[in-house]
Amino acid sequence: MTAISVWAPTASEVTLVTGDTETPMVPEADGWFRGPVLDPGTDYAFRLDGGDARPDPRSRWQPHGVHAASRVFDPSAHAWRDGSWAGRDARGAVTYELHVGTFTPGGTLHAAIERLDHLVDLGIEVVELMPLAAFNGPRGWGYDGVALWAVHEAYGGPAALQAFVDAAHARGLAVCLDVVHNHLGPSGNYLGEFGPYFTDAHETPWGSAVNLDQPGSREVREFLIGSALSWLRDFHVDALRLDAVHALVDDSPRHVLAELADRVADLAEEVGRPLTLIAESDLNDVIMVTPTAEGGRGMQAQWADDVHHALHAWLTGERAGYYVDFGSGEVMAKALTEVFVHDGGYSTFRGRDWGRPVGDVPRDRFVVFAANHDQIGNRATGDRPSASLSPGRVAAAAALVLCSPFTPMLFMGEEWAASTPFQFFTSHPEPDLGRAVTQGRRREFASHGWTSDVEVPDPQDPATFQRSVLRWQERSTGMHSRVLAWHRDLIMLRRDLAALRSNGAHDTRVSVSGPVLLMERGQGAECVQVAVNLGEEVVHLEGLLLLGWDANALGREARSGVDLAPDGVAVLRGAALAD
Repeated sequence: MTAISVWAPTASEVTLVTGDTETPMVPEADGWFRGPVLDPGTDYAFRLDGGDARPDPRSRWQPHGVHAASRVFDPSAHAWRDGSWAGRDARGAVTYELHVGTFTPGGTLHAAIERLDHLVDLGIEVVELMPLAAFNGPRGWGYDGVALWAVHEAYGGPAALQAFVDAAHARGLAVCLDVVHNHLGPSGNYLGEFGPYFTDAHETPWGSAVNLDQPGSREVREFLIGSALSWLRDFHVDALRLDAVHALVDDSPRHVLAELADRVADLAEEVGRPLTLIAESDLNDVIMVTPTAEGGRGMQAQWADDVHHALHAWLTGERAGYYVDFGSGEVMAKALTEVFVHDGGYSTFRGRDWGRPVGDVPRDRFVVFAANHDQIGNRATGDRPSASLSPGRVAAAAALVLCSPFTPMLFMGEEWAASTPFQFFTSHPEPDLGRAVTQGRRREFASHGWTSDVEVPDPQDPATFQRSVLRWQERSTGMHSRVLAWHRDLIMLRRDLAALRSNGAHDTRVSVSGPVLLMERGQGAECVQVAVNLGEEVVHLEGLLLLGWDANALGREARSGVDLAPDGVAVLRGAALAD
């Protein structure tokens, strides 16, 4: 049984609609209206001042889509089997980002469960799900969600998420959920009819900002924080990745992120397991991972795009758009040691100074990657780095990420250099909206430096979605199987060698000699080096080879010295460039 209530401060009356029955709700203090208790499985909606019936802003279940009635979902009905799960701090854990709809041909959470054993075998510790909040249409990335408390029905709905988390915990995998609080999608967003959820006092790339600091913002903040707590408490999710937090404009005395961080800390103590908050921010500011007691936002970690940009530009030679300040070995070295390349200096792409130094912040507070959904999907054709890089450079990217002091993340299929792209796809049922998205997508690439002769796939075309579905059969064939074995061996090395798990600010040193980069990890006799040769000549290295990828060697070997072929990479002990 669930007590129904709704916040609608501008409404004079609210009616609860259940089938053909309409029941006036009782007004209470602060704009709330209270209704009767409903059984699980009951469909219901709200009618404000005699208008059209609208779904519940706090709906857990939208079985008929985001425009239709909500359905009562009882999260306590699930018979959890994860009582022995002690949780996992996501910092430093090998993380795997996936999109439920394209991870398997089935495209559901239940279908994804069938592939969890692959992730365990690979050595993954945290599974990060791209957003699941309900949106209009069956296909999409998830960043246009409008029912922020509900699980998208095409993925299986809320019960399927509980089953997925239970299955992951049974295999020792933590689950991180990507949540979007900075905007809502363009179709099915009825929040503005219920109350002052948005404000024109601030602007964001999506238009009016979510109201975090204007009149009425107290309940809006509680709406967002309550949604976050629900995923952690009612669905046993272990971590949240908070999308584009720089767009959460909040001039309140206490920032909403800091309030969320303290509330999550209280919940972690209540449930007796670690809960991790990870921010995506392009501000290059350690305030995100500074504790709230010290005036920070209190996140446990944040994404570090500069490491990706340095790695991608160095390996590919691309310099367009935001890659303009990246590409040299020296910039790569700075990213591996100082995290932010733009740490107060001039950013050519932004046309101004940007960022702040990281200082001695532990490096596992930063999530890094050679690829993610944005960096692949926001390319014109959604092509992966492996589509243009040599296998050796793909191996080098994996080694530098997985042997780094940061929290490493892989994007689904990266572990076998998947041939499938990850393209931007939508399925807006409204023809005008669909056309606008298609046209806008094709216009935006000029600002990112893409050439006009690139054919941008139509997001609305179902084939764009289908091209992005992983082909699992290829992982056991040819070069795909070799790349998969390389990733598995690197993760095993990270697990076995303390030097590769060290996260101190001074535990990573990088030297660059022409096209050769040598990253040294750890301290003292147990130091481990990662060597990458982007030159055209063989380079001889002294040291004990632990793992190598070059023209003649692959896998574990124990011999002193190695000839590193062009585009070769090796993990060694006692490495040094030979005279």
